[in-house]
Formats: sequence, C-alpha cells, structure tokens
Amino acid sequence: MTIEERIRYHIAFLYGEKKTDQIWNELHTILDEFQKRAAQNPIPAVGLDERDAILIMYGDSIQTPGQPSLEVLKEFVETYILDSVSGIHILPFYPYSSDDGFSVIDFRQVDPSLGGWDDVIALGKNHRLMFDAVINHISRKSAWFQSYLRGESPYRDYFIIPPDDWDLSNVVRPRTLPLLTEVETSDGLRRVWTTFSDDQMDLNYGNPQILLEIVALMLFYVEKGASILRLDAIAYLWKESGSSCIHLPQTHAVIKILRAVLDLVSPQVLLITETNVPHEKNISYFGDPLPETDRTDEAQLVYQFPLAPLILHTFASADAGKLSKWAASLDGCGMFFNFIASHDGIGVLPAQGILSENEIQSLVARTLANGGRVSYKSNPDGTQSPYELNITLYDALNNPAYQEPSRDIDRFIASQAIMLSLAGVPGIYIHSLFGSRNCQDCVGETGQSRSINRQKFDFATLKRILSQPDSRESRVLNSYLRLLNIRREQPAFHPLASQEITSNDASVFSILRRSLDGKQAVLCLTNVTPVACQFHLALPFNQLPFNSAWRDLIDGQGYLAAQSSLDVFLKPYQSCWLSTVNAGS
Repeated sequence: MTIEERIRYHIAFLYGEKKTDQIWNELHTILDEFQKRAAQNPIPAVGLDERDAILIMYGDSIQTPGQPSLEVLKEFVETYILDSVSGIHILPFYPYSSDDGFSVIDFRQVDPSLGGWDDVIALGKNHRLMFDAVINHISRKSAWFQSYLRGESPYRDYFIIPPDDWDLSNVVRPRTLPLLTEVETSDGLRRVWTTFSDDQMDLNYGNPQILLEIVALMLFYVEKGASILRLDAIAYLWKESGSSCIHLPQTHAVIKILRAVLDLVSPQVLLITETNVPHEKNISYFGDPLPETDRTDEAQLVYQFPLAPLILHTFASADAGKLSKWAASLDGCGMFFNFIASHDGIGVLPAQGILSENEIQSLVARTLANGGRVSYKSNPDGTQSPYELNITLYDALNNPAYQEPSRDIDRFIASQAIMLSLAGVPGIYIHSLFGSRNCQDCVGETGQSRSINRQKFDFATLKRILSQPDSRESRVLNSYLRLLNIRREQPAFHPLASQEITSNDASVFSILRRSLDGKQAVLCLTNVTPVACQFHLALPFNQLPFNSAWRDLIDGQGYLAAQSSLDVFLKPYQSCWLSTVNAGS
C-alpha cells in the first residue's frame, strides 16, 4: 500500500467512500503547496541516536526583565547546556487564555511576551525543536470559537454539540469538571463538549474541514522548524455516542493520516503521542506494523508514563523489584520517550496493574506529607480516584522537612541515572536540572495545583546561584550534565539498543545495554537504598565473558571479572555504568 493509499483508506474509514475523493483532493492541494515551498529549503532526515536528549521547558521558564523570554532561553542553553542535550521542547508558546498555554487562542502565533517566530527559529539552529500540537481543543477566546458563537460559516461545525439523545454515560473523564459547557450563541443556548475545562472547547473531527485545518497547521509548524510534533491529549480526539470517547479507532485513524502525511512530504519530522493512560493503551499509539519495514504507522515516539510513578515507588520503598519486573516486560515495541518529571506532575493511572492500590495510595500519602498536592478524576460510578501527583520530583524523592543535602542529591541523581540508562530518548524537565523544590507561592498565585512544579527563574538570580559550587542547584546541574555528556558518547545507549534486566536483587536496579552493532555492552547499576550494598553477577551472562576488565564510565574506577563473577561495591544511591575497557569508552 502506497502512502497515498494509506491516507485515502483512513479518510474513507472516517468519512465514507463518497467523500474520500473530495477530501483527498483538498488535502493534496495543501500538500502540494507545502512541497513547493519546502523544495526551496530541503531538510535532511536525521535519525535519533545516543546523542539525543530533549530539554523540556516553558518559553518563559527563565526570564530577564525587558528581554523576550525566548532570547533568554537561548542564552541559558548556550551558556550552560550547549550540546549536552540535542533538542528543546518549548511547551506551548502560542497566545493562550488559561492552563499555562494549553488553551490556545491562536495556533499560528507566538505569544508576544515570549518573542516571535524569529526567536523560535533561532533556537532551532543548533537543537531539534519539539512543538506542541494542542489539537484536541482550542480556547473559547479563539477566533474560531468566537465565530462559532456568531453563527459564522464554516465555524458552525467546528465544535461538538452532542444531540440530547447522545449516551454520555460511558465517557472517560480525566478531570472532575463538567463534560459539557453551556454557551450563548446566535442560535440560542448550546452545550459544547469541553473535555478539560470550560475554556478548552473540543474540536469536531467528525467535520473533515477540521482535519484539513490541522494538517495545514502541522505543516506550518514544520516550516517554522519543528522536527518533533507532540500530539497533546490525543487520546480524547474523537467522540461517539455510547462510547468511552477515548482510544477510539477513529482517533487512531486521524493519527495514521497525520503520520502518513509527514511520511509523504516531510519524513524527517517525528510524531510523539502524549497519552497519560495505562501501558497497554499507551503503546497502542505506535500503531500497526508497516509491511516490509521495521516501522509502524502512528507515532515514532510514545511517552513512557509508567516510569515516573515506578521510579518514585522504587526509591520510596528502597526496592527495585517492581521497576525491574516492569522493565523486563518491555518488548521493544517502539521507541519510548522516557521522563520522570514534567510540567504537569506524576501521573498514577499508568501505574495501575503494575503497582497495587495500596502502593499507589502510599505514593499519594508521601506526596501530601512532602508538601505536594493530588489531582483527582471522576469515575463513571460517581467516585473519584487519584489522577496525578503535583509535586517537584526532587521533593517527591526527598522530604523537605528532613533535609540531608548530600544524601538527597545522591538519591535524586540516582533516579536520573536510571532514566538515562533505559532504552529510548530521555526527556528532561528544566526543574530536574536544578533539583527544584515545591513552589508553594506559585500555587498561591494561581490557585492551581500544577503550579507547584512550574516556578519561573530570574536569570540573573539563577546565574548567581549556579556560580556557587556548593549550592544544591549547582551540584545537581553539574552532576546531571556529566551523566548526559558521558551517555552521548556510548553507542550502547542508542534509543533502540537492546536492554536486559540482569538481576532480581531488590537493592539494585541493574540493566545491560548493548549497542546495535554488538561491539559495546554497558552494565548500568543503581543502588536504590540508603545503605551500601554488594552487587554480584554470575558470568557468563548474555555473552558477557568469564574474565574481563570493566571501567565505570561515571567515576573511572576499574573492575575485573574473575572466577566466573563480577562483584561491585555500591555506596548508598551510587550509580555505575560499567563498560568493557576496549569498547565505547
């Protein structure tokens, strides 16, 4: 099946055979115009490898009064980060009305307070850029929705007003807010579908014009420098009466069309899906295998949501058992985007079926005890259950009331070392670079629990703190950059390089990575406990030799495997990346 045939097949599934030709012709015009413009400045396809790591931050995470924040962001990256990361995910930088950018007023503009498109493009000269495609919904203050309120064409069909006889009883709710929002229109009172808030109006993909608008938007982002497009809250895209309105086949079909469009006209651009759901549903967004290839037909990257709650459980319990068992179950179904801190919080839904209800409740209790907050979702039976832990990762791991800086930093860096050792591409939230603590004042200012993890930095103040070698922020940053710079030189850390759990030792998370060409093996060990321990690996293991010399890539210490075993002494929260001395080092 050709790419064009893939697109037409999914259009027919969504809108029917009779409409397929018309929709394809309109879509083809959009693609043709894009290709004519792109031909003037072709972009080579560059794959992901061990050098890739993505820094996640808001456009105004770091500020200097009187200076566009995107300029400040660029200065920060050039001063402190350089090529320690390969890419930057600028969280929604468009004009917005709420939800810290995720209620977009105009998809095609840069928020003037941040700068302009020239500033965005400048950031992309030395780094990959990830843009948010917030395409499930749009702000009620947008021109689209205001035109809908006035009854103007074509916007009358851009939003979802379910008929009175629609069965909404099975709709999965990610929030406790009402599903429908009443608005006054030129035709009277209407109830509009609002999955996330009364300021975020869901778009009607049952109208093919919305699909065409979104394809044109994505190609616009590509022209502005996006090499990765993040499909925000994509699981809720399509609505059907009587259904759950999440993970529907039509939603997958829309993503398959978007992927096929990029494969056709801009194959260097990658899709990543953000679906904060249990693992099996999450990995469904890789899609189906494409015949005679090693690729699938939806997202090239999927957020690895179970990792964050599992990491927190591992260090809270000083037991790597659940994390090791879960990591051993991953079957190489696709490329994961590994993260353990984000602008939102730590989602607990993905841990269902991996952690017990008691273990999840223990994380909830720990979050509250450490000064965090908990967000809840509504269940079909009218009850509520934990949805997200709102807390900085540093304070989730370390109780602010009982600070022991050296121990706390070691524990935090150990959590990052585990993330960096796993197959996939690491995503690093800017606050993880500094070991940020809970911002209670931020919550007080906004009234939003998620603000606890969204503190803005004054650049001059941050530079002063980072100039102090003994500050928490400086120590965390230097340790983190050291790990990143070591990692990017090791072929065994290629995103698709094999990984295998080597031990069921509860005290140590141990994983073996092997480069795609088989020439380098790196044994990654992390002591997840506050006490020293001895790690023992019987040899041979997975073709590792009986007698060999190893060197820790992190501290340079040498180890000799002898008498059919490798023994490593690990200090509390110590991580070792052991590589054979004649490979990859």
